[in-house]
Amino acid sequence: MSVEESLHQAVGLLSESKYAVALTGAGISTPSGIPDFRSPESGLWKNADPFESASIYAFRRRPQDFYEWIHPLARLIIKAQPNAAHLSLAQLEARGILKGIITQNVDMLHSRAGSTTVHEVHGHLREVTCMRCYSIYAAASYLDEFVDSGEVPYCEACGGVLKPNVILIGEQLPVSVVNQARRQIRSCDLMLIAGSSLEMAPAGDLPLLALESGARIIVINFEPTHIDNAADVVIRGDVVEVIPEITTKLLDQ
Repeated sequence: MSVEESLHQAVGLLSESKYAVALTGAGISTPSGIPDFRSPESGLWKNADPFESASIYAFRRRPQDFYEWIHPLARLIIKAQPNAAHLSLAQLEARGILKGIITQNVDMLHSRAGSTTVHEVHGHLREVTCMRCYSIYAAASYLDEFVDSGEVPYCEACGGVLKPNVILIGEQLPVSVVNQARRQIRSCDLMLIAGSSLEMAPAGDLPLLALESGARIIVINFEPTHIDNAADVVIRGDVVEVIPEITTKLLDQ
């Protein structure tokens, strides 16, 4: 099947859908300048052991190692802007075609693009929490100061270390968010997978739940995924080009 035929089929499936949801991974944010930090090519793991830099156990012992590791990524996230793929998904939601987005990303670019129903299963950088007294603060000012100074942020109330509300290795995923995502998956008749390798659980297992519920599957990703053989449409391409093209064709009908 040619790319044009695949695009046409994807448009047809979305136009027929009554309850479509999207699942997005790092590949939707790389065009905004945010690297996939799990990829060897990104360099973020080059000189760091993830279990020493990005686990909750390591964070409790030496939070400065985590903050040293995440510093270049935090700078990129703060500067990043939603790209055409984020904006197109928000447009599809505004038109009622897309009912929600489940994302593995913590960069908040979907909500900044205008999407309103976003399930951030790996957390987000919107807030920080004190590891001692559990006070919660808006993260923006702390992250701006951290990016400028490189210093570990501390709680104003008790002096404890502040941790971004992202899920580190060894932490439980946000149960309510995952349950909300699963409820949407059970209700959907179409799942659009964009920019995810589907290698990380539980997000990587959600397409199987969608299939069990009888949903159709569209995959847009550079690399193969474990769900490709069961998908109705597989498009090997850049999400920042493919999703806007699908959206334009769909809304022009």
